[in-house]
Amino acid sequence: MSKNSVLCIATSRNQADRIVDHLKTESFSNKYISVLFPNISDTRNSAPEKNTKAPGAAAGPGIDGILGWVAGIGPLAIPGVGPFIAAGPVVAALSGVVFSATVGTISRGLVALGLSEREAGQYEGRVKEGNILLSVHTDDIGDIARARDIFEQAGAEHICTAGPARKNSESKAPNQASPLAEPALSAA
Repeated sequence: MSKNSVLCIATSRNQADRIVDHLKTESFSNKYISVLFPNISDTRNSAPEKNTKAPGAAAGPGIDGILGWVAGIGPLAIPGVGPFIAAGPVVAALSGVVFSATVGTISRGLVALGLSEREAGQYEGRVKEGNILLSVHTDDIGDIARARDIFEQAGAEHICTAGPARKNSESKAPNQASPLAEPALSAA
């Protein structure tokens, strides 16, 4: 059974650090938290790389503080998109897309996590603009609600749930809005 993903956009590193610190305080496991943001400190080249770099223990410059607590955080180059810092289950989704295609996209990896193509494309746009994608991956409905509360309390944007819980709630009440799903991201 695949896990559910609760996703949000943090608009600053400070906000992302606060969210991850709160997740840590609430005993969420760092191996089930994902983070993805542009690696603006990677100035080696301005053109997208043609390979991937698996995240490792040595995270590199700019990955200190609380985000450094997230398991496996490190550089990831997505062909056709550019250099990113990534960690958590989202890395596996993105790596599968990167290895199976000449040009990978963030949205393809997010679709693999259960987002619609439209939502995934909108998240990709926000990340490319310099925002930080955070997500918690869990099968526990209580953890889904706690993660959403943490994201909301921190003022995160575009909070949504993807995966089996979202699909199950939509199939049980087709004429009602899912309590786990947020409206689609606005095209800003």
